[in-house]
Amino acid sequence: MNSPTPPPQRSLGSRAAGGAAVTMIGQSAKMVVQFGGIILLARLLTPYDYGLMAMVTAIVGAAEILRDFGLSAAAVQAKHVSREQRDNLFWINSGIGLSLSVVVYASAHVIANFYKEPALVTISQALAVTFLINGMTTQYRAHLSRGLRFGQVALSDVGSQVLGLGAAVAAALLGWGYWALVVQQVVQAVVNFIIAASCARWLPGGYQRSAPMRDFMSFGWNLMAAQLLGYASRNVGQVIIGWRTGPDALGLYNRAFQLLMMPLNQINAPATSVALPVLSQLQDDRERFSAFLLRGQTVMVHLIVALFAFACALAMPLIVLVLGEQWREAVPLFQVLTLGGIFQTASYATYWVFLARGLMRAQLLFSLVSRIVLIGCIFVGSRWGAMGVAIGYSFGLLVTWPLSLVWVGKISDAPVVALFTNAVRAMTAYGVAGVCAYYASITVGGPLWQQLAVGAAAMAAVCLLALAIWPAFRRDVVAILNIRKLLKQAKARQ
Repeated sequence: MNSPTPPPQRSLGSRAAGGAAVTMIGQSAKMVVQFGGIILLARLLTPYDYGLMAMVTAIVGAAEILRDFGLSAAAVQAKHVSREQRDNLFWINSGIGLSLSVVVYASAHVIANFYKEPALVTISQALAVTFLINGMTTQYRAHLSRGLRFGQVALSDVGSQVLGLGAAVAAALLGWGYWALVVQQVVQAVVNFIIAASCARWLPGGYQRSAPMRDFMSFGWNLMAAQLLGYASRNVGQVIIGWRTGPDALGLYNRAFQLLMMPLNQINAPATSVALPVLSQLQDDRERFSAFLLRGQTVMVHLIVALFAFACALAMPLIVLVLGEQWREAVPLFQVLTLGGIFQTASYATYWVFLARGLMRAQLLFSLVSRIVLIGCIFVGSRWGAMGVAIGYSFGLLVTWPLSLVWVGKISDAPVVALFTNAVRAMTAYGVAGVCAYYASITVGGPLWQQLAVGAAAMAAVCLLALAIWPAFRRDVVAILNIRKLLKQAKARQ
């Protein structure tokens, strides 16, 4: 059947290049808003407030994955989506969202009893409505992504973040405590829906039983199962910390973990929204598929590894100066978690291969194996509290990174050796720079701002030295700077 999205007039590479640029701008704005929110709210709220919110979201967040059911990616990945199929996907996601809202609302007392925190009842019930709203938003956003309308996706993301943060700050200033975080989630969901629906400019018709949906459901089921395993591996540690030690310790771990996940989500998720439509249409052209995959991984790995090496080396002055003295105990947790974030980023390109090639059963099996390994590491580490959980999490990601490359190499023709060397090159250069920055900062000592300035200067100097003496590293950086030109070289695949 014909796709409701008209054929692009420009080449695929040109549209991807424009999409990449718009997405990077949008995500940069979103990251600024989120980082500003972390700074403002961390100074207005306490670890206890964040701990209560984390207790709920660590459990009910799994419902958000069930709500999507993998159907947003299924709609983007499919070669053709008819109007009837698009309408059906909307009603499926909305129905799942409504069901989950009811389940979460009804489970509020169970969640509160599990943690022995009565305040969690009303928090859970208030958050329940977001699943219905997000369910209705899913296919509007998928429609925009499929049409490569990345500017409108960015508008939805940034607009919802700004208004959600504004509402949260206002509530915190009024003394609402943890309710400020609840208000933030609800406002974000509502604004995201309004903007996405307005930009998509279509109203769903009735459900059409004659429209074939089996391929979408099969793709979505396997992706959802893999995402649930991934979610469990990321959040089981928070559930254990909250259950064993209470909201204060969980609040510290949660802020450290969110500082890790913020740049990961702001780069990985939008990178996938750009890469998946293009890679899916290049899947029959091995040469261009590999070239686009490697170039995308190079950009992502260099951005994340450089950022995390800097943040890990200078975590003490960064966190204390930015968030405040009450968050000092989160510093060692964050430093350990950043190592895991680096390994997670290194393996993310294999996720693109699974999605673009439609290898969802293989991805599910890999996720089952890798997440069992990761969860096992977290459980072992949890014997030593929050720090043990952080170490177990990062060690598990170190193990699963090479495993993902071996797995993808056996089931596809993806350039796994090149993917490995790309990542190792970035880790080596920025890792050495980070170590030098750390020792420079502690050697100088003095006020925290002085340590931060000296460390940043040391890291910049080492990176410049690497550019001068390491040709392969220099080629990677030049390729990143020329990414728009390189993307335009791709040919259209109608």
